Amino acid sequence: MAAVNIENPILNGPFEEPSRHFKFDDDGITEEIISSRRPSAYFLPIPQQKKKEKQKYFDTDWTDDRKVESKFINDVRERVRLWREGRYPSITPTSRRLLEYWTDPDRDKPLFFCQIEALETVIYLTEAAARCGDQWIATELKSFNDAHNPLLDRIAFKMATGSGKTVVMAMLIAWHTLNKIADRQNPKFADAFLLVAPGITIRDRLRVLLPSDPNSYYRQRDIVPSWQMDDLQKAKIIIANYHGFLLREKESAASLTKKLLAQGGPSPFTESPDEMVRRVLRELGTKKNIVVINDEAHHCYRGKPAAIADDEANEAAAADEATEKLTGDDRKEAAKRNEEARVWITGLEAIKQKIGIRSVYDLSATPFFLKGSGYGEGKLFPWVVSDFSLIDAIEAGIVKIPRVPVADDSGSSEVLAYRDIWHAIRDDLPKKGRKTDAKTGPPHLPAKLQGALLSLYQNYQKSYERWEQNAEARARGLTPPVFIVVCNNTNVSKMVFDFIAGWEKELPDGSEVVVPGALPIFSNEQGGEWTHRPNTVLIDSEQLESGESLSPEFKALAGAEIEEFKAEYRARFPGRDADKVTDEELLREVMNTVGKAGKLGENIKCVVSVSMLTEGWDANTVTHILGVRAFGTQLLCEQVVGRGLRRMSYSLNSEGKFEPEYAEVYGVPFSFIASTGSANPKPTPQPTRVRALSERKECAISFPRLLGYRYDIAEPELKYRFTRDCRLKLSTKDIPTKTENAPIVGQSVIHTLDDLKQRREKEVAFLLAKLTLEKYFRADNEKQTDRPAAHTWNNEVQAWRFPQLLQIAQEWLDQCVDVSDDAFKQLLLLVEFAHDAADRIYLAIVSGDNNDAGRKILLPIMQPYDPLGSTDCVDFSTVRPTMPTSPAKCHISHMVADTKTWEQKVADVLEDLREVIHYVKNQGLGFTIPYTINGIERRYFPDFLVRIDDGQGPDDLLNLVLECSGEAKKEKSAKVATARNLWIPAVNNAGEFGRWAFLETSDPWNLKTILRQFLRETKELATT
Repeated sequence: MAAVNIENPILNGPFEEPSRHFKFDDDGITEEIISSRRPSAYFLPIPQQKKKEKQKYFDTDWTDDRKVESKFINDVRERVRLWREGRYPSITPTSRRLLEYWTDPDRDKPLFFCQIEALETVIYLTEAAARCGDQWIATELKSFNDAHNPLLDRIAFKMATGSGKTVVMAMLIAWHTLNKIADRQNPKFADAFLLVAPGITIRDRLRVLLPSDPNSYYRQRDIVPSWQMDDLQKAKIIIANYHGFLLREKESAASLTKKLLAQGGPSPFTESPDEMVRRVLRELGTKKNIVVINDEAHHCYRGKPAAIADDEANEAAAADEATEKLTGDDRKEAAKRNEEARVWITGLEAIKQKIGIRSVYDLSATPFFLKGSGYGEGKLFPWVVSDFSLIDAIEAGIVKIPRVPVADDSGSSEVLAYRDIWHAIRDDLPKKGRKTDAKTGPPHLPAKLQGALLSLYQNYQKSYERWEQNAEARARGLTPPVFIVVCNNTNVSKMVFDFIAGWEKELPDGSEVVVPGALPIFSNEQGGEWTHRPNTVLIDSEQLESGESLSPEFKALAGAEIEEFKAEYRARFPGRDADKVTDEELLREVMNTVGKAGKLGENIKCVVSVSMLTEGWDANTVTHILGVRAFGTQLLCEQVVGRGLRRMSYSLNSEGKFEPEYAEVYGVPFSFIASTGSANPKPTPQPTRVRALSERKECAISFPRLLGYRYDIAEPELKYRFTRDCRLKLSTKDIPTKTENAPIVGQSVIHTLDDLKQRREKEVAFLLAKLTLEKYFRADNEKQTDRPAAHTWNNEVQAWRFPQLLQIAQEWLDQCVDVSDDAFKQLLLLVEFAHDAADRIYLAIVSGDNNDAGRKILLPIMQPYDPLGSTDCVDFSTVRPTMPTSPAKCHISHMVADTKTWEQKVADVLEDLREVIHYVKNQGLGFTIPYTINGIERRYFPDFLVRIDDGQGPDDLLNLVLECSGEAKKEKSAKVATARNLWIPAVNNAGEFGRWAFLETSDPWNLKTILRQFLRETKELATT
């Protein structure tokens, strides 16, 4: 491999389509930068050398000669790009609104480009591809699935670990659910979901996909507007382990009894596939044709048949045949993987046959076939439609950069000493694993393994010392960096654990003393005894993930630390019985909370893992990884390295990119970004936890959440005036001659434009008047803002206004509708055009008699879900500059600065002014003001909320929205005008949220004078 050292490989921003990438040649990655997006491709492993001498290591370098281009993915990507540039034609209004919401540049929590592209791809394939002439994509996918998944329609997304797969799942659920609620007859969508995980850790983590969960991603990551959360709650979601697909014993019986009663057929004591489906999906009730989302979907596949296999027995035989060609551990692992995959996919097929599956969405960082599957090792699942690989994620900065050894002083030209240590140490390690005799006595590690541990530990010490010296960060809840070791069996892991954490030595008198571990920071010894809060933990990943009970052998190995954690559990939760908590639950809780302040795992600095460290383990404090096992595939390498890829900081630098963060990796022979600079690792910014403090509850500030604005017209007679803005031009530009459209009457049907043309114009006026009545003149005085794909009537309206609205609609049709060639007014019966028409009719009404101020009252349209916001909900971490706030003035612990001095100066003034009672910076608060610019709805995030005593007394404080403005821009003018002329009057007219005012300043250094002058003018205005 070429001696290339790229200190900072981040070329692209995380929120934009990648536009640059590093070139690969036959020696690997180069420093040459190509000014285009990296095409989708994957790298095949080099086959083992066929010679008598054992190959000492396998080659996983990413080199150009091993690259296989993913032509299908690249072709789909190009079609999606063109569709995106065309502003998403040929999709439902619900899908369009979601895409606009996700891509809104004013989002407080922007989504990664790769997350948006994954949804763009599936929306395009589902809704638009056929209408845009790309039927070939569905044809290709069908051929792929017929060959590999004959009973299922699968679509896969390849997304690097740390790139946000769970967020994509939330987006998929929201897209399906909201579309299904908008049009119950649309067969493309569903509102019932089965999420399948490979283990308990991921299953538990996926609870954030339940809309009712306290940490729901739909709110936390702002996947849908809060006013649509009520609709999202209607989704039925089950989260299950694939182990649930195993057919269970219905009742116990002797083996001979089972054999006799079965008579060579299925056992009557074992579930049938139908019974398994009813058990797993009981909570879905009578739902049919559900959507399945597979997390870590590389575990779910059918092995390749030896010939044309048409049954499971042939497929199993073919997989066994492929496995037979392997030897040793490779053979055992392949057989185990194939059995797990068979359980998973046959479970899905049983569900398909019982209740139907509409779509299967696979998400994985490594959707490849492995050894023993019957397919070529490292072959990409052909049904992958979207690819954002690890190298893409590194170049976009959204994951840590894994650094592996690229040079050492061992003198070996064949392999670096600590890059792949397994082949050098395996003959000196115990061969036996679980259910065998454990090694006892002092831990004697092979010299090369001991050297790797000491070398990597020395590097870890520097990270730990930086953390230890940062008292402020530790006080804010930042936990220590984490070092993980992945071993192949329990005996090896026990030896490594004893070396690192300490071991028990028997003295001549029969007593025992704890010998300190060789790595002081990780040692669990204190004063000759086990410390009460272990620094290192020993975990059996495989058993914890399957939900099996820990073996007696493992419990004996980890008995001391289990008891210590039970003691800590009792201390933290005095009212709970630690003896009722199983050892498995306790260790799982410890492992899942590593790196999380205030949890059982917060003090853990080192994790020694048996088997593969679990997927879904998302501690972002991992900085060092050591592999002590065989690595024969890219998948295994990337899975282990993936445990250290989650970033700590997501703050952009001045160039709109993330700063690089690194994870140091030994023993995992996988190269992507070469780096020799591990001796002095670059420090990563230490985040500040910004949160509401319960002891400052009296400083809390609440605020209304608005969806928009409306006029309440009190007089029974409606006045109207047609302005230029009321006009609408109809064209067939975006309407094909034959299409499936949802009219505002009847069912969705396939019709031609001639079918619509037969409708009478009076019918158009009648239906537009009814739609306007339903949207803007409801009995509850609320505005119906949604635009469902299929309209259904609601009788809760001000029915007495209909005759006037019918007259206005008819005049509007005659005076304000411009018709281009081949178009006609009956096109207004289509939902999208009908809503545009109703909006313009209402605009004419609110424009009528503008001089009569008493006729119209501006009122807010409240978000139906969570209409009142509060500082109580603020809790996030940031590496942006912060300053502690006054306990007497601010509910939030810190003020986050987006500029170098402006916000800091404003905060200083607000804390110094006696008139200011409470204030808060609008960061992570969710306070927005809806506004429109260039016909596009946006959200404006003002800078501060301030509660001021303006002379009305402490029970009637003035709520001030404070904006600090720099250079004058058109967009800022639209924001400020909306805040001042719409938001403030509407909220004040509502009379439910106190008194509100708006102030914009461009001079923070004169804010004290400006603010007091504003208060004087406000007081004078109130008395006149």
